[in-house]
Amino acid sequence: MKLERLPSRPLPPAPITPARPHSFEVHGVRIQDDYAWLKAENWKEVLKNPASLDSSIRTCLEQENAYTAAAFAGSEEFQARLVAEMRGRIKEDDSSVPQPDGPFAYFTRYREGGQHPLVCRKPRNGDGETIMLDGDKEAEGHAFFDLGGADHSPDHRLLAWGSDVKGSEYFTIRIRNIETGENLPDEVLHTSGGVVWLNDSSGFYYVELDENHRPVRVRRHLIGTDPAQDPSIYEEKDPGFFVKLGVTQSDAFVLIEASDHETSEVWLIDRSNASATPRLVEGRTPQLQYDVEHHDDSLIILTNADGAEDFKIMTAPVATPGRAHWKDLVPYRPGIMILSVVALARYMVRLERENASPRIVMREIATGREEAIAFDEEAYSLGFTPGYEFDTDVIRYTYSSLTTPSEVTDYNLRTGERILRKRQEVPSGHNPADYVTRRLFATAPDGEQVPVSILHRKEIALDGSAPCLLYGYGSYGMSMPASFRTGILSLVDRGFVYAIAHIRGGTEKGWRWYLDGKREKKTNTFKDFIASGEALIQAGYTSRGKIIAHGGSAGGMLMGAVANMAPDLFAGIISEVPFVDVLNTMLDAELPLTPPEWPEWGNPATDEATFRTILSYSPYDNVKPQVYPAILALAGLTDPRVTYWEPAKWVARLRATMTGGGPILLKLNMDAGHGGAAGRFDRLEEVALAYAFAIKCAEGFQN
Repeated sequence: MKLERLPSRPLPPAPITPARPHSFEVHGVRIQDDYAWLKAENWKEVLKNPASLDSSIRTCLEQENAYTAAAFAGSEEFQARLVAEMRGRIKEDDSSVPQPDGPFAYFTRYREGGQHPLVCRKPRNGDGETIMLDGDKEAEGHAFFDLGGADHSPDHRLLAWGSDVKGSEYFTIRIRNIETGENLPDEVLHTSGGVVWLNDSSGFYYVELDENHRPVRVRRHLIGTDPAQDPSIYEEKDPGFFVKLGVTQSDAFVLIEASDHETSEVWLIDRSNASATPRLVEGRTPQLQYDVEHHDDSLIILTNADGAEDFKIMTAPVATPGRAHWKDLVPYRPGIMILSVVALARYMVRLERENASPRIVMREIATGREEAIAFDEEAYSLGFTPGYEFDTDVIRYTYSSLTTPSEVTDYNLRTGERILRKRQEVPSGHNPADYVTRRLFATAPDGEQVPVSILHRKEIALDGSAPCLLYGYGSYGMSMPASFRTGILSLVDRGFVYAIAHIRGGTEKGWRWYLDGKREKKTNTFKDFIASGEALIQAGYTSRGKIIAHGGSAGGMLMGAVANMAPDLFAGIISEVPFVDVLNTMLDAELPLTPPEWPEWGNPATDEATFRTILSYSPYDNVKPQVYPAILALAGLTDPRVTYWEPAKWVARLRATMTGGGPILLKLNMDAGHGGAAGRFDRLEEVALAYAFAIKCAEGFQN
């Protein structure tokens, strides 16, 4: 298992982005931002029409792309082989396990060579597939295409589907007659992409995005009416709260959920009444979070009320749903975080996690009897779906680990019978016995034990000679599952160790793990990641200067921070759609995500302590004259979440400030947004570029 040495050619001079003096003062501190001009004044228009980007900015971005292309010159054949390898592990004509709903079973599948899904159904107990929506056909003629949602009506006659063809996440919803395959005249613009149907299939609810790309308004559309006249059912007045729609498993209620990162409230709408108005469950109280399910005459509420930091389950009467009537059903247990709960006709099923290991717990409602589904591997991923139906004894769970391909199993809650419905196929072959999954714990500077999931070939020598790709995220309470990833095998099979650092800011070890990695404690996230790298070195998995760090979005901020804090630890850094201009973004209340992000990071405009905290770690603001590892930043022009100018400014300042190292590279997709290329094979080309970069770094990237 030797690394392939990729062709190395002298790089041309790096682009020099002009510095245009610009400064401003906040809380008595002068902030110098000489690359602020890269933010287009018409950025809102650019999201909808990329061609409107100012030509001088476009020229800078195109020069960056040309420089990055030069850095990888000669490796094109190798990248093509990587794409072929990764594609060879994908079952091209793959399909999901059909999910029954009344007379039909619904599923998605791909055709051989297809980039986008086909949305299909067949008779519940028979054959005869109907393709309701052909994603490849709908994508024709578009440089970018993303299917946002495809929801069939309760009477099984219509399909509501949303699509985005710019990468800006403005989805247009259309309605299709399933029998004829024709779209109805209705077109609903500027939505989040999904719908919740009325029970009589006469129309649906959807979320409309405002002019700042924020999901703030719920409207109701009746089939055949003018979408411009759709009545507003709910409008969020607080710019810090986002709105989304849900539905109870019982189908009785549509759920309007308004929340930020700390507080939530839920409104119920009778799904059987097309003129129903929302009814509040419990008004928003700072730091009170709750989700709602329904069973008979009760609501089942997952909440952190009463100091239940890792959440508990309570009940309340549907008739009087307010907090005064909430009663404990599953009490709070510190260290055991309840992630979700679903109510079926006879069962309540919850997903919970303890010390980074998940399990499913079934509770028989009539008796209170409980059973758990868990697994013995050191690190694994587990999730479940109840399906479409309420009166059922069967749930479906999905299990995988870093070495074990995904398995989909139907579990009978009444009998305990397990039926394996699908095992992920790896067409080019995969033997789990050739690999090892381990979990080690890194000691952070304050003594906390940070879980690290590890994958490597069985025969690898733990003598520090292996390069390592170390992934991290650590924000918003999101946990990073130790799930099977076919792509990473292209590095592991070349002698890499792959590791996931389950750092603070996520919830792998409970809600406290999240709280200890946000706002004034944000630097714990960065220190945990550095400690994870040091622990891998101490255990012999790799060595200093052989680690390639990898993260995206808020994980891209992590990449920028650790590059500033411990540059000599890393051979290279892959930073995808990186949130690196934290201070400027959090000061700009017009940006789509800024007000809803203040609970996560704090508001530096109104709070001086928050301002100084963010200023102390914001990657862009802390670039310093030192030697930096090679850095590859990947971004999208129409990204509404991490705007293109963040990585562009960061790269410009790095080059202007660093004393050595690099190279510093930016690849900006001019036809995509936050998720990069939407096609499943197009995306592989971006992965191959990142992996080629990792291999170049492991060899010693020649500047």
